Amino acid sequence: MSTSQQPVTPVVGVPAAAPEPRSAPEADGVATAAVEPRPAAEPTSLSPSRASDFMQCPLLYRFRVIDRLPEKPSEAATRGTLVHAVLERLFDDPAIRRTAPRAKAMIPGQWTRLLETRPELGELFAEDVGGERLARWLGEAEQLVERWFSLEDPTRLEPAEREMFVETELESGLRLRGVIDRVDIAPTGEVRIVDYKTGKAPRPEYSEGALFQMKFYALVIWRLKNVLPRRLQLVYLGSGDVLTYDPVMDDLARMERKLLALWDAIRQATRSGDWRPRPTKLCGWCDHQAFCPEFGGTPPVYPLSVSPGASVEDGQGRMGPV
Repeated sequence: MSTSQQPVTPVVGVPAAAPEPRSAPEADGVATAAVEPRPAAEPTSLSPSRASDFMQCPLLYRFRVIDRLPEKPSEAATRGTLVHAVLERLFDDPAIRRTAPRAKAMIPGQWTRLLETRPELGELFAEDVGGERLARWLGEAEQLVERWFSLEDPTRLEPAEREMFVETELESGLRLRGVIDRVDIAPTGEVRIVDYKTGKAPRPEYSEGALFQMKFYALVIWRLKNVLPRRLQLVYLGSGDVLTYDPVMDDLARMERKLLALWDAIRQATRSGDWRPRPTKLCGWCDHQAFCPEFGGTPPVYPLSVSPGASVEDGQGRMGPV
């Protein structure tokens, strides 16, 4: 693992295939849209975001995947969505036009486009009559975009993929899926996976958790292309840091074992209906406190059938009988 604030060595890309539609928000800072309730079904796939939800709090996973409770958009998450859109579309321009002023000038138009596709985001600034808060928010997005130019030089990059939807199925039947912000391919064929983060880089003791998503993507790429990515790169626009990690095959093997164990725990919880909350400091940001027993709430009626005799976690991460 290394941390740097120096420009990253450029990698030349290859022509990209037409991107598949993004079926669910996966990238950091991407807001979650409110959805209409629909009949519940057992989960059949796992993404980095939902895997992280279950590891953080099984009940949060249930609220998002089983109950599909709506969540209010936040300024921070929506700003991340906006910044990601600008950094993706900047590469539509020829290299000579990929400048900081050009990128910042794209922000108002991308915000308008985002509102057209997600009109509920307008609620964020519904009471901002004078527009001061919106102007400040857009200015913060400009600062994040401008900082990116001190970390990477887009005039020397030709991404092979942007907002790349990936999906693969393991021998166990578990489907892994997600959306990768950017994939670079060097002239020698080496692959670099890049993810933009609009927050600050974590402290070193939390770096392994930050790399979970990237190793997940590395496993999927290896399964799909039989190629071990040469580098995993996290670009933190909030603090101006670049974290890199060069994976080895043992990393992918450990990741696959971890995901299979995680998926087994998710299936057990799905069949038993036992989704225990795991209180942490992150609970303060949760939209679902009204339904959480830790805050005196009651979860919605469980919409799936419960299998008699199913196993559940005993609160220590072990499995035991109901």
